[in-house]
Amino acid sequence: MIRAASARGNAARPPEPLPGDIRLMNLVSSLVFGLAALALLAAGVLWLTRAPWFGIRAVQLEGELARNNVPTIRANAAPRLAGNFFSIDLQRTRAAFESVPWVRHAVVRRVFPDRLSVRLEEHRAEAVWRTAAGADDRLVNSHGEVFEVNLGDVEDESLPALEGPEGSAPAMLSLLRRLQPVFARMDGEIETLALSGRGSWRAQLDNGAAIELGRGSEEELVARCERFVRTLAQVSARYRSKLEYADLRHADGYALRLQGIRTVVPPQGNRGN
Repeated sequence: MIRAASARGNAARPPEPLPGDIRLMNLVSSLVFGLAALALLAAGVLWLTRAPWFGIRAVQLEGELARNNVPTIRANAAPRLAGNFFSIDLQRTRAAFESVPWVRHAVVRRVFPDRLSVRLEEHRAEAVWRTAAGADDRLVNSHGEVFEVNLGDVEDESLPALEGPEGSAPAMLSLLRRLQPVFARMDGEIETLALSGRGSWRAQLDNGAAIELGRGSEEELVARCERFVRTLAQVSARYRSKLEYADLRHADGYALRLQGIRTVVPPQGNRGN
């Protein structure tokens, strides 16, 4: 009886704690096994991402293409693509497509398991950008951005030209858009719009007339041209001559040179005073 009670008493005792070095060994072993499992998992993922069956097998092009076609875009961009579905660099891929002539912007995304979807936006030319040397080697798109192309690819020979300091293309395009309908009322279209380094504007029309606009804000320049066009028909009818030159920089009117005639026209409100 005493022996049995003693056995039960021994069984009820809690286990003695493991020595510190044994606990440390267990912790280190768990850590090593955990790191090994992570390394194996990383190696498996790396092997999987480099596996040949995840190579890019198709490129789907989207967007309105007026200057390019699918074969030419793929021929220009495909040689610059590197990697498979997982490893391909989307930023470099976007740059590869944007390097294609006439492509302004590209959005690239992955389509599992082996395709790329590429949405393209092309430049829409609105003017020729003429350098100080007079070379027509660049164009201005609808966003006011200057871009380089082979001008032989431009079928529209009626594009107006912009001449101005670097960085002025957006402001020049904005003014061009507002002045074109104004001069259209006098049966003229702007052939060249120029901005000097001192901020003075000049327009050359396709009918041969040159218009000095002077300096000022866009609103001031448009209002000045509106007043000029509104009164020009009366002056031309009076002298029965074609406009060659107009100087709108006068505060009290404008100066005209008609074929064989020079005159100064005061503002409409000052006539007869």
